[in-house]
Amino acid sequence: MTRRFYIETVGCQMNVLDSELVAAALLAAGYEPVDSPRQADTILFNTCSVRQHAEDKIYSALGRLKDVKQLGPGKVIGVLGCMAQKDQEQIFKRAPHVDLVVGPGQLAQLPALLERIAAGRGPQIEVSLDRKAGKRSEIQESFARFDPQRAAAARPARCQAMVRIMLGCDKFCTYCIVPSVRGPEQSRPAEEIEAEVRQLVDQGCLEVTLLGQTVNSYQTVSGGRTVRLSDLLARLDAVAGLRRLKFVTNYPRHMTGDLLDAVRDLKSVSPYLHVPAQSGSDRVLARMKRGYTAGQYRQMHDEIRRIVPHAAVTSDFIVGFCGETEDDFQATVRLVQDLRFKNSFIFKYSARPGTKAAALLADDVPEEVKRRRNNELLAIQNAISHEDSLPLIGRTLEILVEGPSKTSLKRAEEGPVVQLTGRDPCDRIVVFDGSRELVGTIVAVEITEANPFTLFGRAP
Repeated sequence: MTRRFYIETVGCQMNVLDSELVAAALLAAGYEPVDSPRQADTILFNTCSVRQHAEDKIYSALGRLKDVKQLGPGKVIGVLGCMAQKDQEQIFKRAPHVDLVVGPGQLAQLPALLERIAAGRGPQIEVSLDRKAGKRSEIQESFARFDPQRAAAARPARCQAMVRIMLGCDKFCTYCIVPSVRGPEQSRPAEEIEAEVRQLVDQGCLEVTLLGQTVNSYQTVSGGRTVRLSDLLARLDAVAGLRRLKFVTNYPRHMTGDLLDAVRDLKSVSPYLHVPAQSGSDRVLARMKRGYTAGQYRQMHDEIRRIVPHAAVTSDFIVGFCGETEDDFQATVRLVQDLRFKNSFIFKYSARPGTKAAALLADDVPEEVKRRRNNELLAIQNAISHEDSLPLIGRTLEILVEGPSKTSLKRAEEGPVVQLTGRDPCDRIVVFDGSRELVGTIVAVEITEANPFTLFGRAP
């Protein structure tokens, strides 16, 4: 009998890619994907630990499945990813009906672990070593790479794909759990990455996004020579049929001139740079252990504007970090107002057990203050995004069409012409009416309207 699986994914693009690779491995093992947990024999949650809300969402979902498990004791419920690595055995204690806990460094073992459960060997757990549990080489080995052959059937969009070029993080920002749950920084060999990109292009991909926690710190050795991200971009730019190449997420101190030159000069590299600032206050940045000042971030941003004037720059911000005063917050407001990001992802600080901030710093900004600062900064950013979108009205942009828009899907639009959505090279979202046959192609769209989040247009 065919076994059926369902995966729910929470978190970043790295998690989305992990879920795709897990799906590919399960397809190869004879499983069939389904659209809801009730249809599935195997229910998997690929989890995030960056904020408390993401964990609460998963534990709530697990709680709702308790009755499902009682009605169907043969169902397998698994927790994968960052929360699995962080909470480990605690997950079984909070949700005894869970069968499987697998960290991001053990995802390659998933099919075998499921076979053990099917053979009656009871709940299974596989996680990596703690960052302080041994030598770096031992810890690094325990965060094993998971780079199976790519399967077009497991990918949500046939024209787009993500490729992991490095694992882990060594920055240890005081608020961040990622170095603990994703392990030491490791860069993949350039030859492997190029082979994977060529395979994806052969499968019909026009756009590839390179992923890393600090993607611009990528560095490896090939043929006795050091290969940095700029070198890798040049190598991939030569892949015939690849139309767009993006990379996220960048660390400000590693935004080097050679990398910006590559963004400017290589035909397939999109002028889209996501470079989180996190705060505009030097005092807060020092507490966060970010490794730069607001002035240095501004200098980096000036270099982007000098070398790639038309680049779309986006950022992340945390408001209400430990000890953040109103003056600190206003410094962040000034940074956003001065640098005018295309958009910013803004979050309220959430203390994460296992981080230096949670251990050593008081989470002393009241929740209502965090909420007010979050809303204020978001309103400022949205106004900037709207103002900077208006000059695009009347221009024609090259849009990679991803599929029917959310509105189209909600309306259950039928027929050959629906509302479509796609993105331009600067990652701007554009919606327009067009034929379903345009999905997976690049088309010219004239922009007719704009709001802070979306451009609206018409195709010829």
